[in-house]
Amino acid sequence: MAFESLSEKLTAAFKRLRGKGRLSAGDVKEAMREVRMALLEADVSYKVVKDFTKKVTDRAVGTDVLEALNPAQMVIKIVNEELCAMMGGQNQRLNIGSKSPSVVMLVGLQGAGKTTNGAKLAGYMRKQGKRPLLVACDVYRPAAIKQLETVGAQLDIPVFQMGQTNPVDIAKAGVEYARKHGCDLVFLDTAGRLHIDEALMNELREIKAATEPAEVMLVVDAMTGQDAVNAAAAFDEALDVTGVLLSKLDGDARGGAALSIRAATGKPIKFMGVGEKLDAVEPFHPDRMANRILGMGDVLTLIEKAEQSFDEKKALEAAEKLRANRFTLSDYLDQMNQLKGMGDLESLAGMIPGMDAKALKGAKMDDKALAHQEAIILSMTQAERDNPSSLNSSRKKRIAAGSGTSVVEVNRLLKQFEMMQSMVKQLSGKNMKKLQRKMGRGGFPGIGGLF
Repeated sequence: MAFESLSEKLTAAFKRLRGKGRLSAGDVKEAMREVRMALLEADVSYKVVKDFTKKVTDRAVGTDVLEALNPAQMVIKIVNEELCAMMGGQNQRLNIGSKSPSVVMLVGLQGAGKTTNGAKLAGYMRKQGKRPLLVACDVYRPAAIKQLETVGAQLDIPVFQMGQTNPVDIAKAGVEYARKHGCDLVFLDTAGRLHIDEALMNELREIKAATEPAEVMLVVDAMTGQDAVNAAAAFDEALDVTGVLLSKLDGDARGGAALSIRAATGKPIKFMGVGEKLDAVEPFHPDRMANRILGMGDVLTLIEKAEQSFDEKKALEAAEKLRANRFTLSDYLDQMNQLKGMGDLESLAGMIPGMDAKALKGAKMDDKALAHQEAIILSMTQAERDNPSSLNSSRKKRIAAGSGTSVVEVNRLLKQFEMMQSMVKQLSGKNMKKLQRKMGRGGFPGIGGLF
């Protein structure tokens, strides 16, 4: 996941601060040197890093901080606030024009993920009550139109295309088609290049002039680092970009693009792509991302994912079983089916305050693995599901043979079940109280069945 290395380095720097009873200006400056190196290694631009560390240092060496009862926490609070400000302060919504249909023009370099992330964004907006239309304006990249039609069909979103003709004519006709067929939001999937050239920019300018989009959304690959910032500046100069969608934040990106784009261009990051699935797009919340980077979790996003994925009745039943210590492998399978819609366990653990996401590194849910788990559990007797500790080597061999799997897979399932129980134990104490305080008296809807 993006920011993992940065998060580790910042945590180490602040851990040394916490070990000191009182802080001096020298202690703060030494910590800021480590922060500066961590940010530069994360591919954040030098100017952004220099401005950031200066702001933090100026605030952190003040008397109010150095003489505070817990100055280390005050420094971390300042870093959190400045990280949030660097990324834009607060979430910015998609621009929706006053006239219908409202047009969103997707631009970016080839390979950034415009087609798939544009479709994901259309799917997200449909959940918000919109009636989107995808328009295939990329007539140069082989199979671009077919790709858009495929993802549109998977999301049940209509796609307008006119083959290999003039992209400007396609865009205008697409908007007119949306107007006649009751679509109130149009996503124009435009062409990209491997590099920025004048021909590309002229074509995009013509499309913009012909359709008057309410939003010019730049799709940027987070894994390209500083090149993403340079591309953003060039597209903004030519088209006056209104927002950024940062793709591939689930990869091994260093994260510098997310921390640099807003500061370098002044344009807000509005959405982020966080996986390959067609629902893996989320609004970008600078404050929540700052919390994740500093290892403070992201409770609000976790809650939102839970509310979308979990059956409340089943969750309450499972919660009762947990309280009574009667949570079985059958219950585990039911929860896994619901948890699958929220993403991998490692990313979820990273949203929980105080929980080490590395403890669940690699524990991902996918359809094939879930099918194997289901076969394994259904090959057990009821007594074995209720008491997995009774599974000796001979029983495991029988279950593996009955499910068409291996003993290794049986052991892997049991290990994941133990990890789930460990999560429950961790959340039963102070972490659960933190979550409940965030939510208020209602607790944690839906996901209560898991925790």
